[in-house]
Amino acid sequence: MEPSSGSRDDGPAVPPVAAVLPAGGSGERLGGATPKQFCAVQGRPLVSYTVRAMERVGWISDIIVVVSPENIETMKSIVEKYGHKRVTVVKGGITRHRSIFNGLKVFAENEFSNHLLQKPEVVIIHDAVRPFVEEDILSKVVMAAKEHGASLCFVSQAAGAIRPLVSTVIASAADGFLDHSLERARYRASEMPQAFLFDIIYEAYQQCTDYDLDYGTECLHLALKYCKTNAKLIEGTADLWKVTYKRDLYAAESIIKDNLSQQVCVITDVKEVVAQAGSLLRESLQSQIKVEAMSASLSKNDSHLQNILSGHCYNFVCVNDKKCAIQETQQLVDVLEKSNIPLLYPVVLILVHLDVSENISFSLGMEELTRIKKFARELKKKNILVYGLLIQYKDQLLLQETVNSAAAVIMALIKDRNPELIGQLLVA
Repeated sequence: MEPSSGSRDDGPAVPPVAAVLPAGGSGERLGGATPKQFCAVQGRPLVSYTVRAMERVGWISDIIVVVSPENIETMKSIVEKYGHKRVTVVKGGITRHRSIFNGLKVFAENEFSNHLLQKPEVVIIHDAVRPFVEEDILSKVVMAAKEHGASLCFVSQAAGAIRPLVSTVIASAADGFLDHSLERARYRASEMPQAFLFDIIYEAYQQCTDYDLDYGTECLHLALKYCKTNAKLIEGTADLWKVTYKRDLYAAESIIKDNLSQQVCVITDVKEVVAQAGSLLRESLQSQIKVEAMSASLSKNDSHLQNILSGHCYNFVCVNDKKCAIQETQQLVDVLEKSNIPLLYPVVLILVHLDVSENISFSLGMEELTRIKKFARELKKKNILVYGLLIQYKDQLLLQETVNSAAAVIMALIKDRNPELIGQLLVA
């Protein structure tokens, strides 16, 4: 879930810190024409999620994104579109190490920037295709780097535990037969983030050979080889994995959807019958998701809605007995737009129509259905996904069963966030 944005004074007492995100890869293993860092996940480039993860950490002063020359303008447009702050886009080199070196040079050489950025005491190096890094592990590697000179995070596939390599590493002989294998229990997988005293890692890159720059992949090795700096190994978490293959994009999208599906705000009319149905709906949803509740009259209070939005709510259910409650919903839409939340994440808005008429026939005509579809198409452009849901209130005895069915539909819409279903009216 999206953590709250911290101020520069929040969190632990860390030294001046910058982050360098190498994002120059071609995505060859992913397949397709688009490099993986620019592939869309829930409509937004993957690199934007990683930048946002760094941006949320108030004590990171500068975020350097290093991209290939042909993607400079693409990256700048991403920064502008999604309102990223404290970001400098830098031209990368032909290899990973050369790109990282270019990212470091913006703090030391005018050649790579219009003006020198303030040199940090500690620099974080983190792959642009590892979007789920959290502040806690960033803080741990930074503090360890300050104490020990360099720090590395190991990934644990079990929460809170450092695991050995999952697969045994073997070496083949020249004839293609097994030469030897490594004792798996002694080794670990090197992951990101890594953190270094800036002067240490910059000196290492200045001294390293062309062979290191062209064929090396491990920053810690350079720090050890050229600056005799041993890394402190820090326990990591299972969500530090790297998007490498197409299946990883699907996994990343699934994680993001799950993070967005943790909370819902149910807004109900004050009318007795609507309030009753809304109350039953909240009770049914509470077993599956955190529920915030408010009346339609309170939803007109911007400050009350802002409090809910600040709790990272990306899902809203409006319960009404009006045939088409679009006008009543517009206030919520206005607040959502002001918040800029839909800029970063798709927001789900479900219009629940409670049919209390005695008429057995379908209560919504083609005119109302057309209005809902038009409303949904317009809001889709703003990354707000609008769905319709009909609850037919014909029998008090069956109301609970119908509401439970409605709750199941609501949860499916929230979890799937399918843009192809917008404007549809579903029946509970």
